[in-house]
Amino acid sequence: MILSLAWKNIWRNKKRSLIIIVATALGLWGSLLSGAIWMGWGESMVDTAINRDLAHIQIHKPGYAQNKEIINYIPDGFRILEETKNLPGVKAVSGRTLVEGMAASPTSTFGVKIVGIVPAQAKTVTDIYKRLIEGEYFTGSGGRNPVVIGRKLADRLGLKLHSKIVLSFQDLDGSLNYAAGKIVGIYKTESGLFDQSNVFMRQADLFRLLNTKPLIHEIAIRAESARIMPQVYAAVKANYPQLAVHTWKELAPEVAYTSTAMEAFTYIFIGIILFALLFGITNTMLMAVIERFRELGVLIAVGMKKGRIFSMILLETILLSITGGVAGIVIGGLSIAYFAHTGIDLSLLASSLETFGVSTTLRPFLPLDMYIALPIMIVITASLSAILPAWKVVHIQPSEAIRMY
Repeated sequence: MILSLAWKNIWRNKKRSLIIIVATALGLWGSLLSGAIWMGWGESMVDTAINRDLAHIQIHKPGYAQNKEIINYIPDGFRILEETKNLPGVKAVSGRTLVEGMAASPTSTFGVKIVGIVPAQAKTVTDIYKRLIEGEYFTGSGGRNPVVIGRKLADRLGLKLHSKIVLSFQDLDGSLNYAAGKIVGIYKTESGLFDQSNVFMRQADLFRLLNTKPLIHEIAIRAESARIMPQVYAAVKANYPQLAVHTWKELAPEVAYTSTAMEAFTYIFIGIILFALLFGITNTMLMAVIERFRELGVLIAVGMKKGRIFSMILLETILLSITGGVAGIVIGGLSIAYFAHTGIDLSLLASSLETFGVSTTLRPFLPLDMYIALPIMIVITASLSAILPAWKVVHIQPSEAIRMY
């Protein structure tokens, strides 16, 4: 009975109730869409970093992060590489030989990381092969020492497809080696820093140039899904306690922090919107109570308990807020789904986005727990909004209310 009465009371002043419902719906729609864009930004940074080179997990020799010299390779690296392929939850594995060196052209030089890969392996872990804008990804013979470089590095050195590039680096003995390579492919990722710093070469060619036995410095592991990554990490850590095993979050803490911060900021922003709506709802309900002072006074006079009237005002506020909230969530959810499907084109900001490693096609995203938490936040806001109007109701003096209103 109280619930039915509360719902009817909301629509006694349709215009006022509709205004607060529309205001709540639009406020939540805007905050949800904005939050989804921020979280989409964070997810884009994570996805591009993982797909570009981080993978989910990496294995190194202890101390490699502090001293990235060629001598710090993984002992029995190829055996470990084969073993990790068979671990539960592992989707793909790629071994990399990493050499710090210099890339030179007739006009300029620049410090780079030479990455020796097995192309077939690398394709299963990263998507550099999908990022080629010119040439091929080691699919043909490519001549002697074929290399794939980034667009940023090509521009910096004044090189183009099929140009010769000179690489200089130290071997295991500390001797300086020079090698001429032919550019067979040029790639472009979301990160300009990555594009100008990484040169890819086949491992077999790099071993020949180093005049050394096969060795690898890094094993990149791709889990079957991000959800089971912790289990895969625990298994790798347990199997190889003598090695340094890191997740992408440890390798790129700034990316992980940005993703987490975006989610926290979304909650804060929605909280601010609800806090602002709190005053509007309170004012609406206070006006509704004042207009009905005489009526409420009569109800108390004929024996209706103040607790039931308090409950009625509370229910009116919650129903009013939930109606606007549900509308806002539905509109916001549909808007997010639409833009997640079509994407938001940010190509005009491409040069700026390269600094952050974010894709030029942004897809808004909100986790399921956000949609679960939001109705709870709305009910809490509505309950707080009802405090002042309900307080005035329970302090009504029936004789005074009937005489004055």
